Amino acid sequence: MLLLIKIKFMPKLKTRKAAFKRYKKTGAGNFLRRHAYKGHLLMKKSNVQKRKLSQRICVTLSDSKPIKLMLPY
Repeated sequence: MLLLIKIKFMPKLKTRKAAFKRYKKTGAGNFLRRHAYKGHLLMKKSNVQKRKLSQRICVTLSDSKPIKLMLPY
C-alpha cells in the first residue's frame, strides 16, 4: 500500500527586480541608494554638486520598511 504524505511548504517570496537594481543592503541591515538629479542636465550643475550627487546615502527608516518587503533575501 502506497502512502502519500502531503508536505506543505511556504511559498518562495519573489524579489522586486526594480528595487534590487536600485538599493544595496549593508551589513547592519540598512539600505543604500543613489542621489537623484544626476541623470541629465549636468552642464549647468557645478562640479561640487555633481560630486556630492554621485555619493551613495542611507535610506531613512520610514522608507526602508517597504524596501524590506520588496527585497526579502
